[in-house]
This record gives sequence, structure tokens and C-alpha cells, in this order.
Amino acid sequence: MVQSAVLWHQPLVPFRCLCLFLLGLTALPAAAQVAVDDAVTDATESSFAAWLARFRAAEVAKGVSPAALDSVLGGLRYSPRVVELDRAQPDDSGRTALFSDYIDKRVEPVRIGRGRAAAEAMSGDLAANEAATGVAASIVLGIWGMESSYGAVTGNFDVPRSLASLAFDGRRRELFTHELEATVSIIERGLIARERLTGSWAGAMGQPQFLPSSYLRYARDADRDGHPDIWASRPDVALSIATYLTETGWRRGQGWGLPIVVPAGFDRDRVRNLVLPTTCAKVYSKHSRWIPVSEWKALGFVSAVGWPGDDTLATLVEPDGPDGRAFLTFGNYRVLLAYNCSNFYALSVGLLGDALR
Repeated sequence: MVQSAVLWHQPLVPFRCLCLFLLGLTALPAAAQVAVDDAVTDATESSFAAWLARFRAAEVAKGVSPAALDSVLGGLRYSPRVVELDRAQPDDSGRTALFSDYIDKRVEPVRIGRGRAAAEAMSGDLAANEAATGVAASIVLGIWGMESSYGAVTGNFDVPRSLASLAFDGRRRELFTHELEATVSIIERGLIARERLTGSWAGAMGQPQFLPSSYLRYARDADRDGHPDIWASRPDVALSIATYLTETGWRRGQGWGLPIVVPAGFDRDRVRNLVLPTTCAKVYSKHSRWIPVSEWKALGFVSAVGWPGDDTLATLVEPDGPDGRAFLTFGNYRVLLAYNCSNFYALSVGLLGDALR
């Protein structure tokens, strides 16, 4: 939240991680936040309270614990700041972004240094996870770094308040209502204390930035202390990321992709994808059709880092168009898009992982 980072697309599976390019992970200063909250009209607060009451009643009718509901919902106020951040996402705002600018701010010395430190400190856990799940340690580190810079930036928004405000706002009501339900389930099952439910403005939690439904499905208790702690337990974080990827289709032994040199004058219509994407359309519109590596070689493409097997299927991705960087991406790249359906994000995960490999 994951996904990054990201709410505006639907990937191969309904992704539950909102990284959001790390937008909005840090709240406003307290005084500024109070000023924004005080700007809410009495009518809005009244409508929000009525919405919460209806939500609670519907959940109680389903058999959900009233105590769990009261723990999660008690004292919640509408957050105009959260709704403002939701409406300012890059793909919704009309702003043009370049991968060349984005990558320089993500795969940079501070993040790489933190990644190397995490790799050294977690070497045993990462190796064990890779053996068990088939997900390369470098990819786990790539996602971990992109999501929270290895725990340095996890967000301090109250997750139930964010989710309730976004569900009430209605722009993505079904998604956020579902995530609020999952949050209540976390408390009902006794998995984590209510005060630990902090994260990004969009409700993504902890170091891997899982939405509550992803926490319920993929979070793992690697250190065996009785609960999956994606906020403070590094073993739990690493195994939870690997579990998410393997359960959404990661193929053991296959990389994510590789940087490529496109031959001069190459006619991209030769490889254009004639099948219109039905999900995550903006992202997949940047992809060519699937072609075996042997054919990419025959077309004159050059790799400076070696090639996988000739029968490996790959798509050409040029995030900034023909004049920018180019990559051939494999099936596992689509799994990274399931974590956060953004070419910028998935390419950065792969390149950060490569820098740490």
C-alpha cells in the first residue's frame, strides 16, 4: 500500500498494498492537522457519525463483535486531510511524471545503504525465506525498501480513521469499506492492539505497507511470538512480503526483467500488443506483446547483463516512451504489479533489488 501507490488500478489479483510512491506517509505537523480537522463543518461530522452508525449496525447484524467494532470505531472523526490526499494522487491530478526523475529519488545511496544493512542483519532469515518460498531475497529487499525504506517511513495516520473517512467520502467506497471490515476483524481476532493500527493516509500498514485485508491473508509470524507484527518484527516483515509474492504467482528461479538497449530505428508497431488490457489499463498500455527472448535477440535487442533462457517470454516496457530507458520484463514482473500496479514502482523494486543482489 501494498499498494504502493496505486488505488486507481486493479492488477492480476485485487491488490491490497498501497505504497502510493510513499506519498502521504508522513502526516502534517500536529498543529496543521488540528487546523484542518477543525475546518470540518458540523453537518459533515453529523453525516459521518450517521454513516459510522449504519456501518456498525450492518456489521453487528452479520455477527461481528460489538466490542471489536466499538474498539475500532469509537471516537473516530472525519479526516478531510486524508480525503484531500486521496484526490491528489498522480494519475488523478493530471500531473505528468517521468520515470527518470522517479528512479533517481528511490534507488539512491541512502536507501541502498539501508538495504545493505538489512541484508546483512537478516541474511539467515532472507535465505530461509528464499528456500521456502522461491522469492529472491533481493526482491523482498526491493519491496521493503520501496514501501518504507526498511522501516524508516511507515506513516503515523490512524488506519481506522483513514479508512472510515475514505469509505464515507464514497469515491472508492466498496474498497475502503471492505478494508475497514478487515480492520475490525484484526481486532476481533486479537492479532494486534488497537493503538498499533497506524500507517499511511490510505490505510496501508507497517513496514510492507499492507492493507488490512492483506495483513489477514499474507502476514506471517516468523519469529513465533504469537502474532504477525509487520510494524516492528523484521523477520515477520520479510516473510510476509515473500508470502504475498509467492501466493500471487511468483515463479521460483525467474527474475523480474532486465535493462535493454533497443536497436536504432526499431519499429515498435512490430511488437505492439493488439489485446486491449481490461485491468490496470494505463500501466499495461506501456507493455508490448509477449515474445520469447530468442525473438528479442533476433530483432537486435542487446542486454548488458546477460539473458535468461531463449524460451522465456518477455514484454518490452519503456516507461518514458521511446526516448527513455527500456526494459524486458518477465512473468514475475506482473507479480510486482500485483503488489502495486505502477510501472515506476515495479521497475524500481527490480532495480533496487538488483543493486542489493
